[in-house]
Amino acid sequence: VLSFLFIFMDFSLFSTFKKDYRELDFAVSSDPISGIANRYSCDTIIEKYLDQPLTDNIGCIMFDLTNIGKINQTMGHIAGNDLIRDFSGILQASSINLCFVGRNGGNKFLALFENCSTQKMNTFLSRVNKKVKHYNGNAISAPIRYQYGSACLEDTDAKTITDLIALSNDRIYTTALSDEQ
Repeated sequence: VLSFLFIFMDFSLFSTFKKDYRELDFAVSSDPISGIANRYSCDTIIEKYLDQPLTDNIGCIMFDLTNIGKINQTMGHIAGNDLIRDFSGILQASSINLCFVGRNGGNKFLALFENCSTQKMNTFLSRVNKKVKHYNGNAISAPIRYQYGSACLEDTDAKTITDLIALSNDRIYTTALSDEQ
């Protein structure tokens, strides 16, 4: 009976430790505002490709929430955080079976595609656009305004993962400038 009691206590403690570990892992790897992967998690994914030649099938999309500064100023940081949380949910729902998404800090978000294709990236962007339009049509608060830049290794001469991410980040602004003309 005493042995059974000790075994039961061991399993109970193990279960508690396992739960605590999951909560700690979530706290370390998830952004507290958005609930999606945080910068640390983004860096962990990126580290897989550091110091290695890139394969032909990797792609990246960087997103920038363009109206977050104005919302923070006019409606307050709580409204800004709500918008970040809502946009993060849209990105996460849109990424299912397609790519990794994470908040890269501030108003920037990263989508990283392994086994990338133009079709995969377009599917993801179409999902995001559709969900943002639906959100904005039903929004009782501020609308989501975003820009994005994309880069797929097959359409660029990037040599490293950081080059690819920097190119997609730069394209946020060049795409926006060409769209305005």
